Parts: sequence; C-alpha cells; structure tokens
Amino acid sequence: MHVDPGPAEPQKPLRGWRVLVPRGGPWGDQVAALLRSHGATPVIAPLVNFAPTTDVADLEGALAELAAGAFDWITLTSATTVDVLYAYRAEIPAQTRVAAVGETTAAALTAVGYRVDLVPDEDDSAAGLAEQILAIEAEPTRVLALRSEVAKPVLTRMLVEAGHDVRSVVAYRTVGVPVTDRIAADVASGRINAVLVTSGSVAEQVSEQFPELPPTTLIAAIGPRTARDARKLGLSVDVVAAETTISSLIEAIARQPSPAPDAPAS
Repeated sequence: MHVDPGPAEPQKPLRGWRVLVPRGGPWGDQVAALLRSHGATPVIAPLVNFAPTTDVADLEGALAELAAGAFDWITLTSATTVDVLYAYRAEIPAQTRVAAVGETTAAALTAVGYRVDLVPDEDDSAAGLAEQILAIEAEPTRVLALRSEVAKPVLTRMLVEAGHDVRSVVAYRTVGVPVTDRIAADVASGRINAVLVTSGSVAEQVSEQFPELPPTTLIAAIGPRTARDARKLGLSVDVVAAETTISSLIEAIARQPSPAPDAPAS
C-alpha cells in the first residue's frame, strides 16, 4: 500500500543559527519573524535607540505642517527616523510622497503602517535619494527632510541647489544602548553565531560593546556602505548582502557553513 508522505517540510537553511538582531520595535519583530521562518533563533538586543532632538518645538512644528499638507515630499534617511515618526504618530497626507533612502528604511515604514513611494534604484545614500527625486521633479517642490543630529545635510544641499524648497529638521539624536550581561556573555562565548550590522551606528556599538568578538562569530553587513563603515571601525565583515534588504542579508548568511553545535556543558 502506498502511503502519501504528505507535504515536504519547508527548508530551514538557518537551523542551528543564533542571530543577534540589533534593533527592537516593529522592525526588530519583523526581522525576528523572518529569521524564525528560516529556522534561526533570533536574539533581539537593541544596540541603538533614539533620544529626543534638542529642538522639539522645531520638530513638532514641522510634523504639524506635514499633517496639514504643506509638503510635496518627505524624505527619510534612516529607520530611526521612522521610529520618530511613529512615536509622534505623525500623519502623512495622501498627496505627500514618501521617499526612503533604502530598503531597510522602507521596511521600517511599512512595518508601522506608512506607505513608501520612492526608494533609490541603486545608490542607497542621501545623495542617491536626492538624485532620484531630481530625476522625477523638474519643477520646484516643498520637501521635509528629517535627519539625525550628526548627519551631513547632503540631500538638503543637493535639492536646494536644484531650486527646491527644503525644510531640514533634526528628528533625533542616536544613543547607544548597553546590552544585558547575559547577551554580552553569549556574544563573548560564541553562543551568538551571527550579528546583523544594519547601519553605521550599529557598527559603532558592535565595535564598542563587543571588542573581542570570537573569530567564529559571523559579522553580516546589510550593504557595501555599511560594510565599509564597519571595517573602518575594525570589524571583520564576513558577509555583505547583495541588495540592501534584510531578505538579501539573511540569504547571504544562509549560504555560509552551518555553525558548530554548542559544546556540552562541563
């Protein structure tokens, strides 16, 4: 008698991997769910968070203008900027187009219910985003550019030089978040098999908080720019995503040899 074995078990290429997810919130939950679907055990350990801008009145005024429909575009150059929008429950009118610097920022927007109208085709940088907008907009537009305290106003400068009316507003300051002693011990012992590095600020915290990473711990950068930032900080980057997306990063990790199982406790 033939017995139907039923549907094949879905492939779990990351079974046995423990992966550190360096940001929390909806984005971190989304990444953790994707890792679980590939068989990995995600460890959410936020390494960075945002602190309020020193000019809250300027930010709140800009977000009120945004809700009133004063801008043709809003530009977001980091996932943390999305955290600020979400924290303020900012309203983006239907006629205001939303431009995200890359897929990580775009994923953060969709994770909290905002739409995304534009992501650069190739250059996931502030300059690449500005070039993409300039290619679309022949006539002057009004743009709200939200940025971090330390970010260089590259996008603002390029758009202003092309005749656009840009309101550049500092949305947040980036601060490091110390990990728990348990997470630090797991990283030091090699129990964490891979660390996702999704931005330059995350790379800084990995370098500072884990100064002696075991050689077996995989450092996975979300794109060439982040990999470059990480290497400047002395991190040995093992994997670079082909595209600046979490899916591409996870696929790149899945192509690596599986980690050795944990040694039995003595």
